[in-house]
Amino acid sequence: MTSESRQVDTDPDCLFCKIVAGEIPGDLVLTTDHVVAFRDVNPVAPTHVLVVPRHHRPDAAATTEADPEAVGRLVAAAAEVAGREGLSDYRLVLNTGPGAGQSVFHTHLHLLGGRELAWPPG
Repeated sequence: MTSESRQVDTDPDCLFCKIVAGEIPGDLVLTTDHVVAFRDVNPVAPTHVLVVPRHHRPDAAATTEADPEAVGRLVAAAAEVAGREGLSDYRLVLNTGPGAGQSVFHTHLHLLGGRELAWPPG
């Protein structure tokens, strides 16, 4: 992927861009100027929320390259959602690339909680 293609703010074919834009409904739990958080449609834990930046980047590496503070905003938003959900223990996951389990290529942070989570994951 070229650096130029990594700098696109939205992708008209991206599911998460469509949720961020309100074109596709999502079970939103938090919206800010920088991020949108919504419940995963295929949860693997009682609390499974995806936190996505409003700007489209394919993965965490591209997001960090374009905006070094963006991942920190994702983590801060996830912590806020965890507090609202009553979670004191939770897991944050960023998958980068298909080999790591990424299936939607718009940076997203998984917030998982509400049950005992095994280690190592996967």
